Amino acid sequence: MAARDSYRGPQNHSHRSDSSGYSDRQSNSSYSSDRQSRHSSGSGHSSGQGRHSSGSGSDSGRSSGPARSSGNYSGSSRGSGQRRFNDEPRESTLNELTSHLHAIDGRSYAAYKAIVGRYRSPLGWVLYIDRIQPDPYAPPTAIRVVLPLALTGADARLTGTDTHLTETDSHLTGADTRPTGTNAPLSGPDPRLTESDPRPTGATEPLTGAAAHLTASSTRVIALRDYLARTLRELLKGQAISIAPAGQEILERSSVNLHETWQDDFSTPAFNAPGPYLELRLRWSLPAFGREIAGRQAARNLNLDLARAIAALDLRESELGAAAWKHCQVAEDHAALQKILVERGWVAFLADGANLARRSGVSQLPLEGGVPLTAPETLAQTVQLPHAGAVRGTAIPAGVTVIAGGGYHGKSTLLNAIARGIYPHIPGDGRELVATVPEAMAVRAADGRAVTGVDLRPFISHLPGRDADPAQFTTANASGSTSQAASIMESLELWGQPAQAALLLDEDTCATNLLIRDQRMRALVSSEREPITPLVDRIRALHRERGISTLIVMGGSGDYLDVADQVLIMDSYRLVDATAQARQVCASQPRVDTSLPDFPLPAQRLPQRPEAKRRGPSRTRALGTQRLVLDRHEVDVADVSGLVDEGQALAVAWALRALLERHFDGRTSLSQALAQVAKRLDDVGLDALGEAHPAFLVRPRLVDVGAAVNRLRSLQVNPSA
Repeated sequence: MAARDSYRGPQNHSHRSDSSGYSDRQSNSSYSSDRQSRHSSGSGHSSGQGRHSSGSGSDSGRSSGPARSSGNYSGSSRGSGQRRFNDEPRESTLNELTSHLHAIDGRSYAAYKAIVGRYRSPLGWVLYIDRIQPDPYAPPTAIRVVLPLALTGADARLTGTDTHLTETDSHLTGADTRPTGTNAPLSGPDPRLTESDPRPTGATEPLTGAAAHLTASSTRVIALRDYLARTLRELLKGQAISIAPAGQEILERSSVNLHETWQDDFSTPAFNAPGPYLELRLRWSLPAFGREIAGRQAARNLNLDLARAIAALDLRESELGAAAWKHCQVAEDHAALQKILVERGWVAFLADGANLARRSGVSQLPLEGGVPLTAPETLAQTVQLPHAGAVRGTAIPAGVTVIAGGGYHGKSTLLNAIARGIYPHIPGDGRELVATVPEAMAVRAADGRAVTGVDLRPFISHLPGRDADPAQFTTANASGSTSQAASIMESLELWGQPAQAALLLDEDTCATNLLIRDQRMRALVSSEREPITPLVDRIRALHRERGISTLIVMGGSGDYLDVADQVLIMDSYRLVDATAQARQVCASQPRVDTSLPDFPLPAQRLPQRPEAKRRGPSRTRALGTQRLVLDRHEVDVADVSGLVDEGQALAVAWALRALLERHFDGRTSLSQALAQVAKRLDDVGLDALGEAHPAFLVRPRLVDVGAAVNRLRSLQVNPSA
């Protein structure tokens, strides 16, 4: 139920007028008269409308099955007898579905059950109605629209098969002004919105470079799907039919899919046109007047709202096609930039001109008038990207980087931008050319979180007064320092060896006693009486021995200046390299070096399958990006930095269920179990998670799935041998 419960569109549309002024609700007198006329006959259908018992629609083409009565129920008249609705999937046309919706207008909401099935549009797309909401206030109806990609006029530049994309082509510089596709935009009334299209179902006009398989660049495929999902959401804004929302990041979404071939369970093929095919997964709040069907409004939802939106997905139109191409360019440039980071040993890259500031602490939209970033000369590097060309920016090398500066000068803004740089961002976000190594993880204190069997010895030497082993630390209510130490060690366990990853820390959200112990406190409380080893003593060894870099915002303690490889200062949102100045400060004000030479790698844990104690209904949900719901249990994931979309949180919830039910056996390590889930996602896609045809899933990172596992209060693990 999670995919349905996680997002709800408008539930009951009792009245709406379109742009032409046509109101969905007629006057009371005409409405009542219309209802009476429809119900005066025994069957409830007027002649020539709806589905007929024989010889009409696709029922006559089905190989077997009982004949369907008019209206899909038996009973003499409205309110008399017991009606039996037949909800067996149908194979028919969109015209017949429209007629049927008109015929059942005003009847009991349960009559909607009979519209489950597949319906061909004369415009070349096919509608699948998979599940009907049982009442007007239930989660919306699940529908899908499948159409050949060629119907959108998709140009080969979007599919990665355009052979003229060379290093010298103008596309790579972003200077190409040609519209996507080769067909001129339609003029005059759009014939795609009418029911008189003479083309056979599934037939499409040949397009130069169109209908190519999206195999050359997986990044481009994901970007195109993401763009179409956003475009469709805008086209359907305010309508009863909706698609899952999207944030500022370009991510792999289940709401729009691409298939090289298309097969279903019906008796006849859905298309005669070649692939690839777009699959749009939508939600439809079936309209009603109270508990009575608003059939005419439902028909307009399909024939006007949905048909217009699909027709508008015309990538041959210059503005829409150019925007789609730009979307793909930005995603591919970000992927290329992340590859450069790995090759050159950098942690992050921030292009000159990037706008890092956001409108507010609860909004990821760019701040208008924000100060553009400019690289200090000592850290400036130029990279060559496939589309943006030569880009100058700040390259943060591996090691320990301290970000200092006064309050409200942009330190946390810089770190947040770096944390979000693991994902590409949409054009216009301001962070399009900000990239971070894919495995970066922001860790913070999380008072009260559960910790299960984690090796905390690098940070916790002993536990006074407790018969507990820091090598297998377990608690249901961790303190701030313990929770943060656990998050660091859990991240190292998931990354393994070797690792090119980064820890991101902000002193505002960290436990102070885990970060530092100054000389006076060390003198007052001896090491024998203090079980906590601060991060400042381990941070050098963390990079030297484990390859893990650290970026830390620190404005209150100078102890980290001694262990920093580079020191940056944010001054009124302007980035300054203060490494040389920091060296002078350390020389003039020396302190005792407390760094430790080693950083033990945590042991792998072997999660166990929990005992089956399920009570009540099965629930798999996400409450924003803060909490997950598994049956009767909640998992707090508010401190998991990589979850930036509610769809990611929902996918993590389903991944947790799969891990708990199928992969945890007490012999397989957490990393190995996550790798099995990743392989399944690579082979099947997001359909490997959740219900049939999940519409609201977004692919998460494996480390974020692992972080959610580590926060399960019911988690049980065996130590590795």
